[in-house]
Amino acid sequence: MGDYLNFNLVWALLCLSGLIAAWVINVTGLPGNWIMVAIAGIYCWLMPADSPYAFGWLTVLIMALLAGVGELFEFFTSALRTKKAGGSRKGMWCSVLGSLLGSFGGACIGIPVPIIGSLIAALLFSSVGALVGAYLGEKWHGRKNHDAWRVGTASFMGNLIGAIAKLLIGLMALLFAIFAMLF
Repeated sequence: MGDYLNFNLVWALLCLSGLIAAWVINVTGLPGNWIMVAIAGIYCWLMPADSPYAFGWLTVLIMALLAGVGELFEFFTSALRTKKAGGSRKGMWCSVLGSLLGSFGGACIGIPVPIIGSLIAALLFSSVGALVGAYLGEKWHGRKNHDAWRVGTASFMGNLIGAIAKLLIGLMALLFAIFAMLF
């Protein structure tokens, strides 16, 4: 019986490690919350129901709902702030591209400060990338510097707010999964 519990504890700790890693991936702009849902689904499917660390499909469903809310919030805060500032479609799409490129560049630049440096740099560079992308998209659309800059700064703030909200919602899903494992 003791080996059975130890084996289940190892799988629970591996699942927890995967969930934390997936949550951290959110900072790069990748869908870490959805990776968390996938990990939770595989864990729920493979972990025996009589294990003290098992959780049910309801936990996976709630995590999926939270992931969906996080994605919608991230997208709409960035897009709506850009649109509210008068941004064009070119500006919005260039903002998205700049955000992705910025997050990867920031993660690489932040490497000298392990983990925390890469996370903070990825988050900030993602928002700076959104600013530069929106600015260039608006210039491509024919806007003047002042107008393009206004759209870019709105995209920066929208991206930053959306990313932080997505991280917080992902943290809620992570804590929910931990709570489900323990109780």
